[in-house]
Amino acid sequence: MGGGTIMVPLLFIVFTQMGYSADTTMHLALGTSLATIVITSISSLMAHNKNGAVMWPVFKNLAPGMAIGCFFGAGIAGWLSGTHLQIIVGTFLLWVAFTMLTGGKKRVEANANRSLPSTPKQLGAGAGIGVASAIFGIGGGSLTVPYLNRYGVVMQKAVGTSAACGLPIAIAGALGFMIFGLNEQVDVPNAIGFVHIYAFLGIGTMSFLTAKLGAKAAHTLSPQLLKKSFAWLLVIVSIFFLFKALS
Repeated sequence: MGGGTIMVPLLFIVFTQMGYSADTTMHLALGTSLATIVITSISSLMAHNKNGAVMWPVFKNLAPGMAIGCFFGAGIAGWLSGTHLQIIVGTFLLWVAFTMLTGGKKRVEANANRSLPSTPKQLGAGAGIGVASAIFGIGGGSLTVPYLNRYGVVMQKAVGTSAACGLPIAIAGALGFMIFGLNEQVDVPNAIGFVHIYAFLGIGTMSFLTAKLGAKAAHTLSPQLLKKSFAWLLVIVSIFFLFKALS
């Protein structure tokens, strides 16, 4: 993943402490998260590609739909309230975590001989993933990884290809949040639309260096351990957002 599941809640906390409007905080966290994922995706992409884990033909089928979907998804996110976004994000991540935890070893083995859908279907799936990624402020890993895993792609290659797909998602999403945020005339210092420039520079610089460590760790863990670790992280983040939205 591009780190959105970690950055969104942390940015939400930071922006809340800075006294930004409750109607703006969640949108700002989502837009800034996608902007920083542009940097982490480049670093992670290079590391995964070095290990031969990026399926470039699949990337070419998914990327166009992801970019278009994510741009317009940013507009959809702009129409939703901060509380609604928290509930949507929290519920979605809990569902993804449940799906991954209950998939089990047998499911992975049963799908080992399945092939990916046709190019038009992959394009459509990419568009759906793009829209959702904008609303959730993520690089699409929470959706792209299970999607590829479902069709028999081993976990390491699913993660590597997801890292590559995170780049067009992040670029299109960040631009979308900037443009739609400017249209909303967001009054936040040091921000372009819904993207906070200082947060982008600070997180982007450090995460570019550390993303390589994460990619290296992904290739040393077993597929099942990697899958469970990913799922439990999503559980923690989903509980956080649901608690904040309902409290």
